[in-house]
Amino acid sequence: MKSLKPEEWQAQTIAKLWKVKDVVAHLLDGNIRSLSMLRDNYFGEHANIDSYQSLVDFLNGINADWVKAMKRVSPNMLILLHEVTGPLYYEYYKSLNPLDKSGFAVDWAGEGESKNWTHIAREYTEKWLHQQQIRDAVGKQEILTREFFYPFIDIFMLALPHTYRSVEAENETTIKLTVSGELGGSWFLVRQGSKWLLDKNVSIAPSSEITMDPETSWKLFSKSWRPENVKDKITIMGNQKLGEVALTMVSVMA
Repeated sequence: MKSLKPEEWQAQTIAKLWKVKDVVAHLLDGNIRSLSMLRDNYFGEHANIDSYQSLVDFLNGINADWVKAMKRVSPNMLILLHEVTGPLYYEYYKSLNPLDKSGFAVDWAGEGESKNWTHIAREYTEKWLHQQQIRDAVGKQEILTREFFYPFIDIFMLALPHTYRSVEAENETTIKLTVSGELGGSWFLVRQGSKWLLDKNVSIAPSSEITMDPETSWKLFSKSWRPENVKDKITIMGNQKLGEVALTMVSVMA
């Protein structure tokens, strides 16, 4: 953040309502809210959540409130607050037992209850995604590497079985989703009984095979791009209808 020029703080990101400065403010909110709620057990706002959509609406509302309030805060102050809260955020999550129950479920993966490791993995995708939105806006792509991108997209794929939950298919029907190039990999979704199971090593020939590049994958699965925007960037071989369901996957709360 310290390397950003004054005009870059006001650059538009792919998150249509947010400039770079707004995304930086949102990342700060994530640090502070995590520490307040999970470490300090302090919940300043409560809502009647009776559905996935009501949860999304609530989160969108408090995100917007925070970003609006941070309009009056300078970039230098945002940097300072990140320097203070970032290490505290890191130390808190480092202190957790990965197999203990998490304070929050990873809803977009269809989990009603999650382990800490899943929640921490979700937090990684949150940090990577928003930093990449900033870097994408100002042309600094240093985290679009195998080291940082592959864990991000691998975690995003946890939403794939949930995306297909209502799709009926014959037993052992297999779908292969590939993110191309050295940054990506392949993931397989296999129908076993009444469920879809995610795997990385499957010998069954896929009924449908979807391929996309890394940039398309992170923008599509974070709902920055929608399926109708990426038809020329994705190939589907085999069963088109079955493959198109994968394009609706959203691995964020949106």
